[in-house]
Amino acid sequence: MKTVTSFSPFLLACVTLLSLESCTSEKKVGLFPFLENQKYGYMDKTGNTVINPQFDDAGKFSEGLAAVRLGNKQGYIDVSGKFVINPQFDRSAIDLGIVHDSEFSDGLAVIKVGDKYGYIDNSGKVLIKPQFDGAGKLKEGLAWISVGGKYGYLDKTGKVVINPQFDWANDFSDGLSNVNVTGKWGYIDKTGKVVINPQFDHADQFADGLAPVGIDNKYGYVDKTGKIKINPQFAGASKFSEGLALVSVGGQFGYIDTSGKFVINPQFELAGNFSEGLASIKVSNKWGFINKTGKIVINPQFFGIASFSNGLALVNMGDQQGAKYGYIDKEGKYVRNPTT
Repeated sequence: MKTVTSFSPFLLACVTLLSLESCTSEKKVGLFPFLENQKYGYMDKTGNTVINPQFDDAGKFSEGLAAVRLGNKQGYIDVSGKFVINPQFDRSAIDLGIVHDSEFSDGLAVIKVGDKYGYIDNSGKVLIKPQFDGAGKLKEGLAWISVGGKYGYLDKTGKVVINPQFDWANDFSDGLSNVNVTGKWGYIDKTGKVVINPQFDHADQFADGLAPVGIDNKYGYVDKTGKIKINPQFAGASKFSEGLALVSVGGQFGYIDTSGKFVINPQFELAGNFSEGLASIKVSNKWGFINKTGKIVINPQFFGIASFSNGLALVNMGDQQGAKYGYIDKEGKYVRNPTT
């Protein structure tokens, strides 16, 4: 399974939560996974239970289906809670729950059998047999796969279009993907051609035509030709989201626009990317939300939070001794009270 690169010193808000959701909720279905008495179910946007808690883990809905785990087996349910694909694929708690790569994308979802990964369609039919050491979901028509410690890409038919040759690889975004070759990062296009030579100490995905890169422990941004557009000057930097990017200076976090100008000055202990006009921020060891002017709109009060999606955000009102998860709306009001 692909591991997370140590791109920068960021710990975005979603990592303070378990795998209750992958930081977003599926917009078309409008169902949200929740935890109650150590079992997962689904609620609607008003907080009403739609599917009773019964699963050991639960992912978000995508293309009408959601991955759920019973014991060490994973299957898929529809919006009524009925199994469309019976639990049969290997997914244990040590796999860090149901990761985002289990979601359907372009009609395919990643499955694990034994220690190998492959793909099924939405009927459960295995279209690409488990044969890879790791696999990601389709993004922009391609999915990363790993074989023998090297990363490449396949298309929807299962054809390997970029042979495994990179030491690490990411999802495609804005037509390019960041890849690692012998410790240095660069970018390739969908043919596998290197368009920006591996030369950076760190790199992340493109968004809004820019990508954050690290050089000598400083972070800046390059365009799709590899030209530096925002000079490396930050202690950490994330990709752009909704026109703003999270950066850190002197141990504080703020936001810049695509010109590199600060829109929200560094002032937070930690922060997350913008989603639906709001971003998570940490003040005095508690999490809350700001708007794009930097105004705090939901006071810091949570132990952990995920980004807003479909009008709701998952929050943790517990502490290090125990998590208590609930959902809030954009006014900070609970639509589902915190439970364990």
